[in-house]
Order: sequence, then C-alpha cells, then structure tokens
Amino acid sequence: MTNEAEARTVPAPVRASAHGLRVVVMGVSGAGKSTVGALLAARLGLPFVDGDDLHPAANIAKMAAGIPLDDDDRWGWLDAVAEVLARPGGAVVAASVLKRRYRDRVRAGAPGTRFVELRGTLTLLRSRLEQRADHFMPPQLLASQFAAWEPLADDEDGLDYDVALEPDAIAEAAATALTGSTTGERHG
Repeated sequence: MTNEAEARTVPAPVRASAHGLRVVVMGVSGAGKSTVGALLAARLGLPFVDGDDLHPAANIAKMAAGIPLDDDDRWGWLDAVAEVLARPGGAVVAASVLKRRYRDRVRAGAPGTRFVELRGTLTLLRSRLEQRADHFMPPQLLASQFAAWEPLADDEDGLDYDVALEPDAIAEAAATALTGSTTGERHG
C-alpha cells in the first residue's frame, strides 16, 4: 500500500486472510497481468512486483529486438520471481510463466505459489499490444507466446479468467477465491 487512503479501500478481512499468500498473475503479453496484478495485490494487502522489472537487461534487449527468449534466458529470471514470492508476508507478481516447467521452477523456489491465469483471443491481445506505448515487448512476439503457452493443468493450484472481463472484476473474483471465500474452483 502506498498510503493510508488506499489501505482503507481494501476490506480488512481480506487483507488478514491474505497474509503469506504467494500469487503469480500469468498470461501472454497484453493479457493485463500488470493491471490485474496491481489491483489484486491492493485487495489482498500484499506487495506487487511486475516480473518485467526482474528481467536482466540482456533479456529486455533481446525481446525488444523481436527475438523470443529461450529457456536458458529464463531460468535466472524465474529464480528472481521465486525469490520475490518467497519473501516473508507473501506477494503478487505479474509474470508470463507460460510453460509448466517455468511454473514448476517458481514453485520449487517459492512453495505454495498459486497462479491466476489470464487468457484471451489472439485478436484481442494483439490489438491491446498494438495500442500499448513504451513497452519493450513487440506485438510480433505474441504468436510465439501463444505457441509456447501451456495452460494451467488440473493438478496446478490456480484460477483462470477471460480477459474480456474488466480487470477490476477479475481482481475481485480472484481475491475472493484466493482468500477462501469460495471453494477455490477454477473460474473462467
């Protein structure tokens, strides 16, 4: 929370039950990970970190040049994501973690991590990326992300939401599910 007024907007019972939660808001570029992640963190009373800020400069330069990252590029970044999540008190991190093995790596470093998957159509997400300014991820890499994407498996602890919903509605539903106010079933 950045100020007292913001803290008052988050219901106290949600903040109390969220202490220690480790949450990754995941999806391809343009899905709204940062927007939903920040809203969710505010509702949960947890710190928010944008996973883009954890990439080393070499990864950012590679993506900005239109070159997809390979697994070797990602391991250190995934470890940095896990380090943030493993801090005492919990956190919400926005990160693509598109493949099962990436999520497994994060879970290994931050046990108990839960995932909120944001999904949408290629057409919708491409249009969002084309409207976005000042971001290193070019729209032409979206197709490679869709090709690499492995949706959450049934045995992974997570929720999924369609990004056609308003970000505020997604954050509210996820906060409710993550704090045990619902059965925790997947949402779509």
